Amino acid sequence: MPLLGTRNLLLVSREAEAGLYLDAGELGEILLPRRYVVPGWNFKDSIDVFLYRDSEDRLVATTESPLAMVGGFACMEVRDISENAGAFLDWGLSKDLLLPFREQGSPVRLGQRVVVAVLMDDRTNRIIASARVDKHFSADVPAYREGQEVSVLVFAKTPLGFNVIVENKHRGLLYHDGAAHTIKYGQQLKCFVRAVREDRKVDLGLDAAGYQRVGPLTEQVLAMLARTDGQLNMDDESTPDSIRLRFGVSKKAFKQALGRLLRERKIEFTKPGIRLVNK
Repeated sequence: MPLLGTRNLLLVSREAEAGLYLDAGELGEILLPRRYVVPGWNFKDSIDVFLYRDSEDRLVATTESPLAMVGGFACMEVRDISENAGAFLDWGLSKDLLLPFREQGSPVRLGQRVVVAVLMDDRTNRIIASARVDKHFSADVPAYREGQEVSVLVFAKTPLGFNVIVENKHRGLLYHDGAAHTIKYGQQLKCFVRAVREDRKVDLGLDAAGYQRVGPLTEQVLAMLARTDGQLNMDDESTPDSIRLRFGVSKKAFKQALGRLLRERKIEFTKPGIRLVNK
């Protein structure tokens, strides 16, 4: 059965002046408005659509994709505020998404960007947003492996780093690693799994672990030295920001790479900087 708040593959049942009517099984026929219809679509064609309710509470289909579907998370901008209902968020569709007062935690303001979960409201059977993201993580045990690259969404800052949503499912902690001010609320990042804890939270870093991180980075440093006549004005005392800007890694990873190159006698420190050793 087609599901509200998700993408569904539905057959065209008939055409009307308003658009195409799609067969949604137990939900009946659902209109795909004319503005979304592609010339050439015919009876019995399968159309990939997102299902939701319009401003008049009617089921409607669209070929547009929202920033997040039911069960997902996204950072959305507050476009309007109603004294009676709550805030309305821009989620990429013609109709804004309601963030009720009861789901805001702290009051939001016009133009603010808010990380929210998208869910079906049991009270109204409508799709709504909730800024109380802690209540909506998956109960499934995380099955990530150490060093795995994952997508995360930043939703809070902590003394240790940043609370993030991992792969639209789980709560994670992204450690600072010397790059705290370069990460922002609502930012989407690629991170690497360090560990999955017993409480089902995921520890993350900005860089891959072990050789997966250090091996390619040593080659990157050597390539940089080859382009700069064997001299580089960076070493293990360089700032985290300058290292991140030039190599895209944390200071810890950079120091590990320099340590390996030093042990292999491929570089030497010139203080400041490093130099390629000629064999």
